[in-house]
Amino acid sequence: MEWTWGRAVRPPEAPLVEHPSAPIPVQGPGIGAGVREPLGETGLEIFPLILGGGEFGWTIDQRASEAVLDRYAEHGGNAVHTADRFGGGRSEHIIGHWMRSRGLRDDIVLAVRVGGHPDHPGLGSIDLVRAVEASLERIGTDRIDVLYLDATSHDAPPIEDALATAEWLVESGKIRALGAFGFTPAQLVEARILASAGYPRIEAVDVAYNLMRPRVLEGDLRLVVSAQGIAVTPSHPLEHGFLTGKHRSRAEAAKSARGAQLSERINRRGARLLKAMDEIAVELGVPHAAIAIAWLHAQRGIVAPIANAFDPEHVDEMVQGVGLTLSRAHVTELARAAA
Repeated sequence: MEWTWGRAVRPPEAPLVEHPSAPIPVQGPGIGAGVREPLGETGLEIFPLILGGGEFGWTIDQRASEAVLDRYAEHGGNAVHTADRFGGGRSEHIIGHWMRSRGLRDDIVLAVRVGGHPDHPGLGSIDLVRAVEASLERIGTDRIDVLYLDATSHDAPPIEDALATAEWLVESGKIRALGAFGFTPAQLVEARILASAGYPRIEAVDVAYNLMRPRVLEGDLRLVVSAQGIAVTPSHPLEHGFLTGKHRSRAEAAKSARGAQLSERINRRGARLLKAMDEIAVELGVPHAAIAIAWLHAQRGIVAPIANAFDPEHVDEMVQGVGLTLSRAHVTELARAAA
């Protein structure tokens, strides 16, 4: 039996017709198992697409969530992201159960965002420690590989206080590396200055960056992450599902759990962007989701988008974007449509 993207397709005697986005023609399990990128200076090597657990325990139950996780692992994926507030903590429970039942904990780079759970909000010393310990208990593990600090809370403490607490968490072995969510360029600069004094360094940044929000990573933020060599792991790469091209009317959007967010994107600019993606999809023979992922990888500093999924087929579509290389003309066309 031959395999491509981790799934059996045809017996050896039949010709193998590879998808045009396949990065390397190989045989064996999960082509993605050999595709890894360094996550900043953490020493961690990850698949260039992080599976987000935002839908787990919210729009889909444990069984459906584990089917999505299984498909991602079949493709060779090894990085999973969740947040302590996703599903009120149910997402962490599901991911933890999946890792234990499959015996994959040591193979998975686990990223968790804290600071948004109602029981332990913000990044104050006590709340941060309790949030991490609560996440570890829900997941059923002894460590978090990448802890993303959510600075969007209105009562966020000084960065130095959060990093001092993170230093203890690193020394105690509860976390391995730090990421940031919602940090301003000024806060990232301050964090780097503090890192030179011995505090843990911010190694990754999560920003809501995609084709519908192409200016999010411009200006000071781009300069800071580039100068510091911070890995960018953008969330919402499909803009709540709009960039899959499957929701083109308000009636279609209303059927989705993200109906309100999708409806806002159904405008002239959104229609123009989807039309450009339509043409590229036909030319390359790939789904819109793959184009959205490939566009991100065409941008400087992007290591791995964080993409949520609630169906294994969504994973199939997104993973194709890892091996898809858009031409300069494609990138220019998309940029013009997104403007």
